[in-house]
Amino acid sequence: MCGMPQQPPVRSSPPRPQRPDASMSLITNVMDHSLDDGYAEAAARRETQGEGGLPKTLRAKLGLAAGLVLAALVVTVGAAQARVAAPVVAKERQELIDRIDDETADADKLEGNVDRLRDEVGARQRAALKSSGGSADADLVGMLSGATEVHGPGVKLVVNDAKEAGGGGDGTNPRETSGFSDTGRVRDRDMQRVVNGLWASGAEAVSINGQRLTALSAIRAAGDAILVDNKPLVPPYTVLAVGDGERLSATFQDSADGLYLHALRENYGIRATISTEDDLRLPAAPSVIVRTAQPNTEKTEKGTS
Repeated sequence: MCGMPQQPPVRSSPPRPQRPDASMSLITNVMDHSLDDGYAEAAARRETQGEGGLPKTLRAKLGLAAGLVLAALVVTVGAAQARVAAPVVAKERQELIDRIDDETADADKLEGNVDRLRDEVGARQRAALKSSGGSADADLVGMLSGATEVHGPGVKLVVNDAKEAGGGGDGTNPRETSGFSDTGRVRDRDMQRVVNGLWASGAEAVSINGQRLTALSAIRAAGDAILVDNKPLVPPYTVLAVGDGERLSATFQDSADGLYLHALRENYGIRATISTEDDLRLPAAPSVIVRTAQPNTEKTEKGTS
């Protein structure tokens, strides 16, 4: 078979694949040459001149060895001293803890003795009031002074902070200009107005969270806490007042102090509920301070006659 000579097929070489980061030449150059060429050249020059690496002369080597030995000696001595002093420090710390525990126990014991003596004094005062049965006003005096336990009908008033205690109003309310950092919280002056309003409305005996109030009781604040006779209370504040329940409730709610409490509830979300109760029991005050005393002349005269 003859014919035109057949040319071999021409095969073009496949294109070389491009690098995925070909479009980020600046970043690629920074990564490939992270060490500046100038720094590399300076390091190479110092190495050829014998300036880098470990010391070359014997004197320099001896100096380096002496420095290492001295550093190791300092570290070893420090560790040894710390190990020796550790038991002493631990002993002193334990002795201090023991002293604190002993003093705390003594303080608790003294506080318990004070409470016991206070209860004993209160019991003796109440017994003295009861023993003076010759006076028709003895029971009334004991009730009004808080020296005796009281029970009877009355009202129960529960006052609590707002659910989300926070500021409110336009700044023109006296409550906001009297140093209240949070107008949604019950303050000592609020409880003062509530208690005084109950007294003025005809309450015969009042207590807050089980703390009996007397004519000498004080309601104060210590930070955010309300103190009644220097004892801190936590909300909700349950106020019990013995008296004519229906009349006491109506009179208090119509009074200026009752309207004040209503305004706190409406404007600041402070929660307050009042209800009449058939039988309330109020404990005696922890201690009663005797300001004046008079001898019972009736018994004295009968004894000498």
